[in-house]
Amino acid sequence: MNATAISTFTQDQVLEEFRASGALLEGHFKLSSGKHSGHYLQCARVLMNPERAERLARAMVAGIPTDILEQIDVVVSPAMGGIIIGQEAARVLNKDAMFLERPDGVFHLRRGFALEPEAKVLMVEDVVTTGLSSREAIEAVAREGGEVVAECALIDRSVGTVDLGVPFYPLAAFDFPTYAQDEVPAELAAIAITKPGSRKE
Repeated sequence: MNATAISTFTQDQVLEEFRASGALLEGHFKLSSGKHSGHYLQCARVLMNPERAERLARAMVAGIPTDILEQIDVVVSPAMGGIIIGQEAARVLNKDAMFLERPDGVFHLRRGFALEPEAKVLMVEDVVTTGLSSREAIEAVAREGGEVVAECALIDRSVGTVDLGVPFYPLAAFDFPTYAQDEVPAELAAIAITKPGSRKE
């Protein structure tokens, strides 16, 4: 299920926030999804300024329908990328924020975090490309006894094609080309690979 976010930010304004903070990178990147790209949006850098992080979080949350927001008990994010924007979204919503970790390769709540039985969860991510991490995080919430009723993210790199199994409300969607390992064009392959994501390869 997909939904189009309506917010106070235009696509160009969101991209300008990344440019202004030096968070729009160009080169040859291997994304956490395993795909390759000539562009990388470094959300940790765009979020390093607290005022900018709050501004983006407010715009992101503004794109979520009121009937969904009224259900939310708690915000959950996958570590590492989702922690900062998840905390800021929780601040906007006046809810608690938790994050999932996967020290053994599988997402879990740790550090004393626990969901109330049948808690309604808003999943918050920084960037969604294939949706793999999001789907794993949504499954983890179900194992922990909660229910993800929607997900939001700063950036949807799938441009509306990803299916997370829950309503998805990205702040912006960018169609930077991505390539499978065996489909990388020659001009990109000629550039040394950088792995900027937080997932271990």
